[in-house]
Amino acid sequence: MNAKTGTELWEYAGKVTSPPTIAAGVVYFGSYDQNVYALKASTGAPLWSYSTGDLISSPPAVANGVVFVGSDDHNVYALDARTRTKLWSYTTDGEIFTSAPAVANGVVYVGSTDSNVYALNASTGNLLWKYTAGRGLQASIAVAHGVVYVASADTYLYALDAATGAKLWDYLTGGFYTSSPTAANGAIYIGSADYGSMDAIDGSTGSLLWSYTTGTNHFQYASPVVANGVVYIASDDGTIYAFGLQ
Repeated sequence: MNAKTGTELWEYAGKVTSPPTIAAGVVYFGSYDQNVYALKASTGAPLWSYSTGDLISSPPAVANGVVFVGSDDHNVYALDARTRTKLWSYTTDGEIFTSAPAVANGVVYVGSTDSNVYALNASTGNLLWKYTAGRGLQASIAVAHGVVYVASADTYLYALDAATGAKLWDYLTGGFYTSSPTAANGAIYIGSADYGSMDAIDGSTGSLLWSYTTGTNHFQYASPVVANGVVYIASDDGTIYAFGLQ
C-alpha cells in the first residue's frame, strides 16, 4: 500500500508461512510449499524461489548478499541473494520451527527444536559451537555486544558468549517464554507466559530490572519493539502497551 493513500501497490498470492524480510529492494519469505521466495519489493514480481525439504515458518535473515533461512527439514540454508545458488547447508537434529537466524560478525546463530543453539561460520556453514538448553527453542535469537540471548521453553532466558557458546548467565521466569528477546539500551526485553508479564532484564548480569503484568493469564506472543526511548509490546488480552525506558 501507498503509505499516504492506502492504495494497494501489489499483492502476491501463495502459502506464505514466515514473516517477510526486506533487503536491497527485495522481499524474502518462506512458504508452506517448502520454498524460499524472492520478490521485487517495488512491484512484487518474482525473482526466484528455492525448494527445501519441508515448510519454512522461520523468517529469513539477509547479510552480505546471502540469505540465511531455516527449514523444518532440519537444515539451515545459505543462498546467494541474487542467484538463489545454495552456498551451503547445515543439518541440525531438530526442526528450525520459528527461530529466525541471527547474523553477527561472520557467524550465523539459530535455535532448533532439538534444544540446541547452533553457531555456524557464515561463509562455510561449519559448526563453531552449540549449546544445549533445557527444552526446544522456537523463539528467535538476539545478539548484542558479543552476547547471544535465547529464550527456551524450559522457562529460562540464556546469555551465551557469542565467540565460545559459554553460558554467562540465565534468568528463570515463572512461565515459558512465548516471544523472542529484544536487546536495546543494555537491557533485554521479553514477554512470557507467567501471568502475562513483560520483563526487562539487565543484559550484563541477568538481573531483573523491572516487570509489568498485563491482562491476567494472557501471553505476550509478539516480540517487544524498542524505538525512541519506548518499548512496545502486544498482549493477547487485546492491548498494545508502551513503556518508557527511563
